[in-house]
Amino acid sequence: MNPTGYREVPERGAGLVCSWTAALPADAVPFVQRVVPDGCVDVIWSADGVQVAGPDTGPMPAALRPGARMAAVRFGPGAAPPVLGVPADALRDARVPLRDLWGGAADGLADAVAGAGSLETRREVLVAAVRARAARVEPVDPLVPEVVAGLAEGSVRDVADALGLGERQLRRRSLAAFGYGPKVLQRVLRFQRALALARSGVPLADVAYAAGFADQAHFANEVRALAGEPVSALM
Repeated sequence: MNPTGYREVPERGAGLVCSWTAALPADAVPFVQRVVPDGCVDVIWSADGVQVAGPDTGPMPAALRPGARMAAVRFGPGAAPPVLGVPADALRDARVPLRDLWGGAADGLADAVAGAGSLETRREVLVAAVRARAARVEPVDPLVPEVVAGLAEGSVRDVADALGLGERQLRRRSLAAFGYGPKVLQRVLRFQRALALARSGVPLADVAYAAGFADQAHFANEVRALAGEPVSALM
């Protein structure tokens, strides 16, 4: 996102990892942001209403018009389905109007955010509404944190064995929770670890090993597959 127009705020609880705002001046050149897979799901308010984004399996272009203003919340991997009311694989690689999931409640939320004044206040209203919704629904599948932690260290079979599940059952529950089967989820999480390391200043020659790739070529190929460009372009 354009660094002059994007602001991110860490969040805790309700399955949220952050909220964010973005704004382009009215005289700005139209801007296209390449969104790369992170396993997360965003609920985004703009002048066009509220939509749900992700989880993605590859790079997705997001066009911002001059004068665009957005406020959003981001769910961590596996946290969005109970709040949105649909399994995550129903949202994979999609941008869906929140009204399709929440009905008239989404229109009320869009009106409340739009009428809140400043962009920062709109972000706060959106966060509060999502938190209130999360407090009224079933909790996240308890499998979620164990799968995320397990895939960081071992194979899909290792994780299935540790959880006492067959690989097919693990895949079914992973699709519903994350939008991905466990093998794809592992690739996305590993890619994000590598990106975080690279952005923190770790030399690219060391990132592949530290993030769990087989070698430098494996790292480069996975970044190209998931982001559509080399890691140097994502820094």
